[in-house]
Amino acid sequence: MTLAPKKTLVILAAGLGWNLIEKHTPATPIALRPVAPGPLSLTCPAQAILRTGLPISQHGIVASGWFHQELARPWFWEQSAALVRGRRIWDDARAAGQTVGMAFFQQSLGESVDLVISPKPIHRHHGGILMDCYTRPEPLYAELCTELGRRFDLFHYWGPLARAKVGRWISDAIQHILAHPTAPDHLFVYFPSLDYDQQRYGPDAPQTAAALTETLAQIEPLIATAKAQDRDWLLVGDYAIESVAGDDGALFPNRLLRHAGLFHTRETAGMLYPDFFTSRAFAIVDHQIAHVHIPDPAQRARVRDLFAAESGIADILDRPAQIERDIYCADRSGDLLLIAAPGRWFAYPWWTTPRQAPDYATHMDIHNKPGFDPCELFFGFPPPHTSQKTQKIRGTHGRSGPGHEVAAAGLFPEARSFADIATALQHRLSPSS
Repeated sequence: MTLAPKKTLVILAAGLGWNLIEKHTPATPIALRPVAPGPLSLTCPAQAILRTGLPISQHGIVASGWFHQELARPWFWEQSAALVRGRRIWDDARAAGQTVGMAFFQQSLGESVDLVISPKPIHRHHGGILMDCYTRPEPLYAELCTELGRRFDLFHYWGPLARAKVGRWISDAIQHILAHPTAPDHLFVYFPSLDYDQQRYGPDAPQTAAALTETLAQIEPLIATAKAQDRDWLLVGDYAIESVAGDDGALFPNRLLRHAGLFHTRETAGMLYPDFFTSRAFAIVDHQIAHVHIPDPAQRARVRDLFAAESGIADILDRPAQIERDIYCADRSGDLLLIAAPGRWFAYPWWTTPRQAPDYATHMDIHNKPGFDPCELFFGFPPPHTSQKTQKIRGTHGRSGPGHEVAAAGLFPEARSFADIATALQHRLSPSS
């Protein structure tokens, strides 16, 4: 007799660092343990590693956004699954007739799975947002809203109103999906709940302790359901957030490059917009890492010397160094990769006079900015404008290595790293295993 393959539930929790478990000792039945993070402790690289089992050099997700050379512009937080290169860890399972679902993973639209749910707002031409979720099968979102009695709230997912409670809708929705007879054999779920207050207040703050309690309360029922259904389950964090040093830990690589005459801008209505067509060097930033593109090879030594003279930068990796660490992607990585010193992080602005800021600087615009902007977690003046005050940011991530372990529980207790977990999960989902 051939036994039916064991079903799985995989939960990826943003910002679930081992430092939180050590600091706040949450009361939870989940037996958490530390594992080493991925080589770049960022959202989309971690998600890509988990779903491909491949290093960054092969899956190509070098940050949560990067500079698209053909378009000569950066794009962040894009949702197409085609951006993630390589086979998926579930391909063999699906070929054998098993089903797979993904909930709230970033690059999941168009993915080779049987169920998808992801925020997909519609931006109105004259301003405002229609909150919506993309689902396959398409009726799923309407079904979930009816079942839960409420819609998913995008404004609690990101921005000044973002809060840990957003995960309650996700948790309730996954419970409904798991209870359905056609629930996917293998379900991957992303929880953002721990991200916000750690960046606002730091990982040691009481607000973060409350967010940790809230997040675990969202996850624990799903694990209980998995056990009741005899599903194998896995919980793992994607990165650990560390405290920002001093009153302002921000570094501004584009200001440095502009002052040196390498980063070019064009003035429109008194505002300075980047000119990526003529710039000889520019930085695309994501928390504690920055990809520095230097189209003019004659400027590479000069640019490296500029950053080497700056305090707050722990490491400057050229192409060979990135290749050695298996994190270089030829058409996406920068000529240099900057790693911030502990407690420091990279901000994207190039202007110094507030009136010269481009219009998107004071808005929640996750796509146009050449880098992740945590200041969007705060209101500016007048609301609903967002803040530009980098001094408000108290937590950041991206650095890897000892001291940045993530928390894990469930499957693969022998795994020592995030990559080990992805590899073990790939073997676990193989029908021949």
